[in-house]
Amino acid sequence: MAEQGPSITLEAHFRDHAVDAHAERWNSLWKDHKFTPWDRGGPSMALSDLLEHRPDLFGQPASAALVPGCGRGHDVLLLESFGYDVVGLEVSPTALEEAQKNAGSMTRDGVYRRRGQHQGSHRFASGDFFKNTWTQEVGVEKFDLIFDYTFFCALPPAARPKWAQRMAELLAPGGRLVCLEFPSAKSSSEAGPPWAAPPHSYVAYLGRPGQEPATDTHGGVLEDKVEEPQKGGLRRILHTKPQRSHLSGVKDGKMIDNISVWEHY
Repeated sequence: MAEQGPSITLEAHFRDHAVDAHAERWNSLWKDHKFTPWDRGGPSMALSDLLEHRPDLFGQPASAALVPGCGRGHDVLLLESFGYDVVGLEVSPTALEEAQKNAGSMTRDGVYRRRGQHQGSHRFASGDFFKNTWTQEVGVEKFDLIFDYTFFCALPPAARPKWAQRMAELLAPGGRLVCLEFPSAKSSSEAGPPWAAPPHSYVAYLGRPGQEPATDTHGGVLEDKVEEPQKGGLRRILHTKPQRSHLSGVKDGKMIDNISVWEHY
Protein backbone atom coordinates (compact mmCIF):
# COMPACT_ATOMS: atom_id res chain seq x y z
CA MET A 1 0.00 0.00 0.00
CA ALA A 2 1.28 3.47 -0.86
CA GLU A 3 2.40 5.67 2.00
CA GLN A 4 -0.07 8.44 2.71
CA GLY A 5 0.19 12.05 3.77
CA PRO A 6 2.15 12.71 6.97
CA SER A 7 3.79 9.26 6.95
CA ILE A 8 6.19 10.59 4.31
CA THR A 9 8.14 13.80 3.97
CA LEU A 10 9.38 15.58 0.87
CA GLU A 11 12.94 15.34 2.10
CA ALA A 12 12.75 11.56 2.56
CA HIS A 13 10.91 11.05 -0.72
CA PHE A 14 13.73 12.64 -2.72
CA ARG A 15 16.68 11.56 -0.61
CA ASP A 16 19.35 9.65 -2.55
CA HIS A 17 17.56 10.16 -5.88
CA ALA A 18 19.45 11.83 -8.73
CA VAL A 19 17.96 14.96 -10.28
CA ASP A 20 17.15 13.02 -13.45
CA ALA A 21 14.77 10.86 -11.39
CA HIS A 22 12.94 13.76 -9.77
CA ALA A 23 10.21 14.06 -12.40
CA GLU A 24 8.90 10.60 -11.58
CA ARG A 25 9.25 11.28 -7.85
CA TRP A 26 7.05 14.40 -8.19
CA ASN A 27 4.49 12.49 -10.21
CA SER A 28 4.36 9.73 -7.63
CA LEU A 29 3.47 12.28 -4.95
CA TRP A 30 0.49 13.35 -7.05
CA LYS A 31 -0.55 9.93 -8.31
CA ASP A 32 0.35 7.38 -5.64
CA HIS A 33 0.60 9.31 -2.40
CA LYS A 34 -1.91 12.12 -3.00
CA PHE A 35 0.56 14.22 -1.00
CA THR A 36 0.89 17.82 -2.23
CA PRO A 37 1.86 20.01 0.74
CA TRP A 38 3.06 22.78 -1.60
CA ASP A 39 -0.47 23.36 -2.90
CA ARG A 40 -1.86 26.49 -1.20
CA GLY A 41 -5.49 26.00 -2.24
CA GLY A 42 -5.60 29.25 -4.19
CA PRO A 43 -3.53 31.78 -6.14
CA SER A 44 -0.78 34.04 -4.87
CA MET A 45 -2.14 37.26 -3.42
CA ALA A 46 1.41 38.63 -3.55
CA LEU A 47 1.36 38.23 -7.33
CA SER A 48 -2.16 39.63 -7.59
CA ASP A 49 -1.25 42.74 -5.58
CA LEU A 50 1.93 43.27 -7.60
CA LEU A 51 0.09 43.17 -10.92
CA GLU A 52 -2.69 45.40 -9.63
CA HIS A 53 -0.59 48.05 -7.88
CA ARG A 54 2.56 48.10 -10.05
CA PRO A 55 1.34 47.96 -13.66
CA ASP A 56 4.24 50.26 -14.54
CA LEU A 57 6.56 47.26 -14.24
CA PHE A 58 4.75 45.27 -16.89
CA GLY A 59 4.18 45.92 -20.57
CA GLN A 60 0.71 46.58 -21.89
CA PRO A 61 -1.33 44.95 -23.19
CA ALA A 62 -0.81 41.72 -21.29
CA SER A 63 0.51 38.90 -23.46
CA ALA A 64 2.26 35.53 -23.12
CA ALA A 65 2.92 34.23 -19.59
CA LEU A 66 4.39 31.04 -18.15
CA VAL A 67 3.99 29.30 -14.78
CA PRO A 68 6.46 26.40 -14.53
CA GLY A 69 5.56 23.73 -12.00
CA CYS A 70 2.01 25.06 -12.02
CA GLY A 71 0.42 22.28 -9.95
CA ARG A 72 -3.35 22.73 -9.83
CA GLY A 73 -3.01 25.92 -11.85
CA HIS A 74 -4.18 28.52 -9.32
CA ASP A 75 -1.66 31.12 -10.51
CA VAL A 76 -2.29 30.26 -14.16
CA LEU A 77 -5.96 31.17 -13.71
CA LEU A 78 -5.02 34.33 -11.82
CA LEU A 79 -2.77 35.55 -14.63
CA GLU A 80 -5.51 34.74 -17.13
CA SER A 81 -7.84 37.06 -15.21
CA PHE A 82 -5.29 39.85 -15.74
CA GLY A 83 -5.48 39.31 -19.49
CA TYR A 84 -2.46 37.09 -20.06
CA ASP A 85 -2.41 34.13 -22.41
CA VAL A 86 -0.89 31.68 -19.95
CA VAL A 87 0.88 28.35 -20.27
CA GLY A 88 0.87 26.24 -17.13
CA LEU A 89 3.72 23.72 -17.34
CA GLU A 90 3.88 20.50 -15.34
CA VAL A 91 6.14 17.49 -15.44
CA SER A 92 3.44 15.41 -13.71
CA PRO A 93 0.55 14.17 -15.90
CA THR A 94 -1.53 13.65 -12.76
CA ALA A 95 -0.99 17.26 -11.72
CA LEU A 96 -2.23 18.40 -15.12
CA GLU A 97 -5.40 16.36 -14.66
CA GLU A 98 -5.91 18.15 -11.34
CA ALA A 99 -5.28 21.51 -13.01
CA GLN A 100 -7.88 20.81 -15.67
CA LYS A 101 -10.42 19.89 -12.97
CA ASN A 102 -9.59 23.06 -11.06
CA ALA A 103 -10.00 25.21 -14.16
CA GLY A 104 -13.30 23.54 -14.95
CA SER A 105 -14.74 24.39 -11.54
CA MET A 106 -13.40 27.97 -11.45
CA THR A 107 -15.87 30.86 -11.49
CA ARG A 108 -15.12 34.32 -12.90
CA ASP A 109 -15.66 36.23 -9.70
CA GLY A 110 -13.75 37.08 -6.55
CA VAL A 111 -10.03 36.56 -6.98
CA TYR A 112 -10.51 35.34 -10.56
CA ARG A 113 -12.63 38.28 -11.70
CA ARG A 114 -11.50 39.93 -14.90
CA ARG A 115 -8.89 42.63 -14.23
CA GLY A 116 -7.21 42.94 -17.62
CA GLN A 117 -8.25 45.02 -20.61
CA HIS A 118 -9.46 41.76 -22.11
CA GLN A 119 -10.02 38.24 -20.90
CA GLY A 120 -6.90 36.13 -21.26
CA SER A 121 -6.61 32.44 -21.95
CA HIS A 122 -4.92 29.41 -20.45
CA ARG A 123 -3.61 26.07 -21.50
CA PHE A 124 -1.77 23.37 -19.64
CA ALA A 125 1.24 21.56 -21.07
CA SER A 126 3.15 18.49 -19.97
CA GLY A 127 6.89 18.56 -20.31
CA ASP A 128 10.38 19.05 -18.96
CA PHE A 129 11.06 22.73 -18.26
CA PHE A 130 14.64 22.32 -19.45
CA LYS A 131 13.74 20.91 -22.89
CA ASN A 132 12.15 22.53 -25.95
CA THR A 133 9.53 19.88 -26.74
CA TRP A 134 6.77 21.66 -24.84
CA THR A 135 7.56 25.09 -26.32
CA GLN A 136 7.15 23.59 -29.78
CA GLU A 137 3.85 22.05 -28.76
CA VAL A 138 2.40 25.29 -27.36
CA GLY A 139 3.87 27.38 -30.18
CA VAL A 140 5.51 29.92 -27.85
CA GLU A 141 9.27 30.23 -27.40
CA LYS A 142 9.48 33.45 -25.35
CA PHE A 143 7.30 34.74 -22.55
CA ASP A 144 6.61 38.30 -21.44
CA LEU A 145 5.94 37.24 -17.85
CA ILE A 146 7.19 34.18 -15.99
CA PHE A 147 6.08 33.46 -12.44
CA ASP A 148 8.18 31.24 -10.18
CA TYR A 149 6.82 30.06 -6.86
CA THR A 150 7.89 26.76 -5.28
CA PHE A 151 9.74 25.90 -8.50
CA PHE A 152 13.18 27.31 -7.73
CA CYS A 153 13.01 25.83 -4.23
CA ALA A 154 12.05 22.42 -5.64
CA LEU A 155 15.43 22.20 -7.36
CA PRO A 156 18.57 21.16 -5.48
CA PRO A 157 21.49 23.61 -5.68
CA ALA A 158 23.24 21.59 -8.38
CA ALA A 159 20.33 22.22 -10.78
CA ARG A 160 20.03 25.95 -10.18
CA PRO A 161 22.60 27.25 -12.69
CA LYS A 162 20.63 25.43 -15.39
CA TRP A 163 17.37 26.86 -13.98
CA ALA A 164 18.73 30.40 -14.32
CA GLN A 165 20.00 29.75 -17.84
CA ARG A 166 16.61 28.42 -18.90
CA MET A 167 14.78 31.37 -17.36
CA ALA A 168 17.00 33.78 -19.30
CA GLU A 169 16.30 31.84 -22.50
CA LEU A 170 12.52 31.78 -22.03
CA LEU A 171 12.11 35.41 -20.95
CA ALA A 172 11.30 37.66 -23.90
CA PRO A 173 13.19 40.93 -24.46
CA GLY A 174 11.48 43.47 -22.23
CA GLY A 175 9.82 40.66 -20.28
CA ARG A 176 9.60 40.24 -16.52
CA LEU A 177 10.40 37.29 -14.30
CA VAL A 178 8.52 37.42 -10.99
CA CYS A 179 9.80 35.28 -8.12
CA LEU A 180 7.89 34.78 -4.89
CA GLU A 181 10.89 33.79 -2.83
CA PHE A 182 10.29 30.80 -0.55
CA PRO A 183 11.59 29.56 1.83
CA SER A 184 13.59 32.71 2.49
CA ALA A 185 14.59 31.90 6.05
CA LYS A 186 15.55 28.23 5.69
CA SER A 187 19.17 27.27 6.31
CA SER A 188 21.22 25.69 3.54
CA SER A 189 22.14 22.95 6.02
CA GLU A 190 18.54 21.72 6.02
CA ALA A 191 17.63 19.18 3.38
CA GLY A 192 15.01 19.79 0.73
CA PRO A 193 12.78 20.08 -1.07
CA PRO A 194 11.95 22.78 -0.44
CA TRP A 195 15.57 23.85 -0.59
CA ALA A 196 16.70 27.09 1.01
CA ALA A 197 15.97 30.14 -1.14
CA PRO A 198 17.38 33.31 0.46
CA PRO A 199 17.15 36.48 -1.65
CA HIS A 200 20.87 36.60 -2.45
CA SER A 201 20.72 33.15 -4.04
CA TYR A 202 18.39 34.46 -6.75
CA VAL A 203 20.80 37.34 -7.39
CA ALA A 204 23.73 34.96 -7.71
CA TYR A 205 22.11 32.52 -10.12
CA LEU A 206 20.05 34.89 -12.26
CA GLY A 207 22.77 37.51 -12.56
CA ARG A 208 25.13 34.98 -14.13
CA PRO A 209 22.97 32.25 -15.69
CA GLY A 210 24.61 28.87 -16.08
CA GLN A 211 27.48 29.71 -13.74
CA GLU A 212 28.23 28.15 -10.37
CA PRO A 213 28.38 30.77 -7.58
CA ALA A 214 30.56 30.38 -4.52
CA THR A 215 28.79 28.11 -2.03
CA ASP A 216 29.17 26.59 1.40
CA THR A 217 29.55 22.85 1.99
CA HIS A 218 25.77 22.39 1.75
CA GLY A 219 25.45 24.15 -1.60
CA GLY A 220 24.12 27.37 -0.11
CA VAL A 221 25.25 30.55 -1.87
CA LEU A 222 27.75 32.64 0.11
CA GLU A 223 26.18 36.09 0.32
CA ASP A 224 29.46 37.99 0.58
CA LYS A 225 30.72 36.28 -2.60
CA VAL A 226 27.77 37.18 -4.84
CA GLU A 227 28.98 38.97 -7.98
CA GLU A 228 27.34 41.74 -9.98
CA PRO A 229 25.11 40.67 -12.88
CA GLN A 230 26.72 40.37 -16.27
CA LYS A 231 25.43 40.90 -19.79
CA GLY A 232 23.16 38.04 -20.75
CA GLY A 233 21.97 37.70 -17.18
CA LEU A 234 18.97 39.10 -15.36
CA ARG A 235 18.99 42.02 -12.95
CA ARG A 236 16.59 42.69 -10.13
CA ILE A 237 14.45 45.80 -10.55
CA LEU A 238 12.20 45.29 -7.52
CA HIS A 239 12.65 43.48 -4.23
CA THR A 240 10.11 43.89 -1.46
CA LYS A 241 8.01 42.13 1.13
CA PRO A 242 4.44 41.67 -0.06
CA GLN A 243 1.53 42.92 2.00
CA ARG A 244 -0.20 39.58 1.54
CA SER A 245 1.09 36.09 0.87
CA HIS A 246 0.36 32.46 1.69
CA LEU A 247 0.36 31.44 5.36
CA SER A 248 3.58 29.52 4.77
CA GLY A 249 5.25 32.88 4.13
CA VAL A 250 4.34 34.31 7.53
CA LYS A 251 6.09 33.41 10.78
CA ASP A 252 5.14 34.70 14.23
CA GLY A 253 2.94 37.30 12.59
CA LYS A 254 5.75 38.65 10.41
CA MET A 255 6.06 38.38 6.63
CA ILE A 256 9.11 36.32 5.68
CA ASP A 257 8.31 35.90 1.98
CA ASN A 258 9.92 38.28 -0.50
CA ILE A 259 8.84 39.07 -4.03
CA SER A 260 11.26 40.13 -6.75
CA VAL A 261 10.98 41.28 -10.36
CA TRP A 262 13.74 40.72 -12.92
CA GLU A 263 14.59 41.94 -16.42
CA HIS A 264 17.29 41.22 -18.98
CA TYR A 265 20.56 43.01 -18.29
